[in-house]
Amino acid sequence: MKLKVIGYWGGFPGVNEATSGYLIESHNYRLLVDCGSAVLSKLQETIALDDLDSVILSHYHHDHVADIGPLQFAFHVTSFIKGTKKTLPIYGHRLDEEAFKSLTFKEATKGIEYNPNEALKIGPFTIEFLQTIHPVPCFAMRISDDRSTIVYTADSSFKEEFIPFTKGADLLIAESSFYADQDGTNAGHMNSKDVAKISAAAEVPQVILTHLPHFGEHENLVKEASELYNGQVVLASTGYEWCTK
Repeated sequence: MKLKVIGYWGGFPGVNEATSGYLIESHNYRLLVDCGSAVLSKLQETIALDDLDSVILSHYHHDHVADIGPLQFAFHVTSFIKGTKKTLPIYGHRLDEEAFKSLTFKEATKGIEYNPNEALKIGPFTIEFLQTIHPVPCFAMRISDDRSTIVYTADSSFKEEFIPFTKGADLLIAESSFYADQDGTNAGHMNSKDVAKISAAAEVPQVILTHLPHFGEHENLVKEASELYNGQVVLASTGYEWCTK
């Protein structure tokens, strides 16, 4: 399994960068996890858009879905330019009916509901879900192929259930919207020590800190997390890659 960070900012993108978007590949199948602002542009630095096989969304806040509309138009327009017809499946929950319905656009994309209480099979991946603590319905994901497992917290404040959900994973992609001296609970977000607590208790070998804040020194997030967790702590960055060893 291979992961590439397409976007990692929380809220809105930094200059020439993007909010949440993660490309996961296995057995020549390409899955995009979340599709935030500017993800469409940055994704094309890695693959041609029609090489994308599917998209899955954690929730419907703009910094996770803002580029779904442009992606739909891209598939629609490309079908005329290339004379091909490819319908891109976009997986999402149905707890926001209007948002879910918008995932289907002409023949370009088709919204497919996932049941967060059941494992989902997409290509070579098996995906399990955990509802997070966030102002809107949002789901963390445990994504596995036949060799490795990645856990993505999506957006959430700390919850104990993340620990068993992450146990046995090879990589944790965890939001760290706040620094250790800040409490993100009311906002539905975690700080660096929340992430460290999960990582240490789940004994995951590496964590990528993502959904980063637009203030402070990001390196401090690494230092703070490393005080409680002995594994590898990495700041998400555009183009950062991880793969199964």
